[in-house]
Amino acid sequence: MNTEPDDTPYATNVRYCVLAMLCLLSFILYLDRVCIAQAAIPIQNELKFTTTQMSYVMAAFLIAYGLFEIPTGHWGDRWGSRGVLTRIVVWWSVFTMLTGTAMGFWYLVLVRFLFGAGEAGALPNAARVVARWFPPHALGRAQGAIVTSALVGGAVAPIVAQSLIAKIGWRWSFFALGIPGIAWAVVFYLWFRDNPHEHGWVNEDERQLIGRGRAATSATSHGHGRVPWGRVLSSSNVWLLGLVVACAAATTYLVFTWFPTYLQKGRSVTPEIAAKLSSLTLCGGALGSLTGGWLCDRLIAWTGDRRWSRSLVGAFAMGSAGLAIAASVGFNSATLSALCCMWAMFAIHVQLSAWWGVVSDVSGAHLGAIFGLVNSMGVPAGAASQILLARFVDWRLKNGFTGRDQWDPAFYLYAAILLGGAVMWLMINANKSAVGESTHLPSSTE
Repeated sequence: MNTEPDDTPYATNVRYCVLAMLCLLSFILYLDRVCIAQAAIPIQNELKFTTTQMSYVMAAFLIAYGLFEIPTGHWGDRWGSRGVLTRIVVWWSVFTMLTGTAMGFWYLVLVRFLFGAGEAGALPNAARVVARWFPPHALGRAQGAIVTSALVGGAVAPIVAQSLIAKIGWRWSFFALGIPGIAWAVVFYLWFRDNPHEHGWVNEDERQLIGRGRAATSATSHGHGRVPWGRVLSSSNVWLLGLVVACAAATTYLVFTWFPTYLQKGRSVTPEIAAKLSSLTLCGGALGSLTGGWLCDRLIAWTGDRRWSRSLVGAFAMGSAGLAIAASVGFNSATLSALCCMWAMFAIHVQLSAWWGVVSDVSGAHLGAIFGLVNSMGVPAGAASQILLARFVDWRLKNGFTGRDQWDPAFYLYAAILLGGAVMWLMINANKSAVGESTHLPSSTE
């Protein structure tokens, strides 16, 4: 039975305002990230790029994202997330706008690389803010809300981008999409404070609620000692979490970057229908993120066991995602195929909420840096997924295959990767610290 209240009669609710700002941040993050997928064909047509060249443009973002995630996560741990997040959002918004100025291949690769460098620290610092502003028993729901908002941004991106492209062209569309981030950064910097004790809107009851059950070594302080990288890099949890997110990234970046193109060139649908079906697929991710955070919190409250509550959710969800991706190839209907992929995205993001929870559990006071490390481990898989799929498609075209025959065989590889991730989930132990600190966070039954 859940005996840990989410509120007290006299506590203010500023933490929920903070969560709303983080949800808006993640919405804009994915809106700006995913919109290029809908613009891929117009960009290729105007700039005369092959599918393989376009894959390098896509991958440039992800490579930079991985390279800069650890340092920007650590900057938040060291100096606080307020200034770091503000700089991050301004940076990526500017390079969103500059995407529309591209005149050639290498220029666009550079712009998307710098765009990725800007987005890199957003989620590690968001995780750090949640750890500082929410009591331990509410972390799963808060993290699930942030990831859900990100996927909602991704889900509306194809429709928003297609609407803008139809009205003002792909170049001006990127300029328009950069504006919301600038506005967010200004409001956030003026209003937010890293420490709840320093925010004038927070009363003493809310401060006590936020601090309930939190160990002195938690992520509520910055300016702590160095990250014990030797211990971190010898932790089996760190490597397993990295491999799991790599399996997920390989498939999610298939959907983020190539699904609209696959629907148009592989299944011969119009750009407008491709936008709607891509949005439908990404809605599955949004629902999965929300469900995963709630499910993990409920299981922990019911069983008192963090390890299996997270690991079994992760394993079953990722396994079902693999089966759904394989099943999508068996349907001639583009809508039914997209519904299978929608389920796959739903399940992948159910397990992603569990993954966030484990990272928070095992990271102690170094959440920003360790989140950045394990999340960046998905970068090679995500980048390779985009490039190898494009090269496979071009190779199949040279060998006389067109339409679905050009694309579909690759989906079975993605299914196998997800099934491998399900097996890895069973070996993750949320009770085993990656930094040598106690991972005990009271469950909802304590």
